[in-house]
Amino acid sequence: MTDSASRAAELLAEHRESIDRLDAILVFTLAERFKHTQGVGRLKARHGLPPSDPAREARQIERLERLAEEAKLDPEFARKFLNFVISEVIRHHEKLQE
Repeated sequence: MTDSASRAAELLAEHRESIDRLDAILVFTLAERFKHTQGVGRLKARHGLPPSDPAREARQIERLERLAEEAKLDPEFARKFLNFVISEVIRHHEKLQE
């Protein structure tokens, strides 16, 4: 293996280690977020509130798009991601109300 190929392999391994750490952070962060949304769902169920709050959801999507732009992340990707998360939260809230 040439010096250049060896260095490329080292850099690749470093990038992959960082990606693995960030994936773990994402999973644990999502788990923490869902703990809080479960609490919200229980409160909503207990007080007869609807599982969805479209006005808040729209504000959150706008907020995340702004944050994505600041972070140099595709805002469309951020919107799709948050829409997916919101749909899961609503699904959990609906289950709690059954």
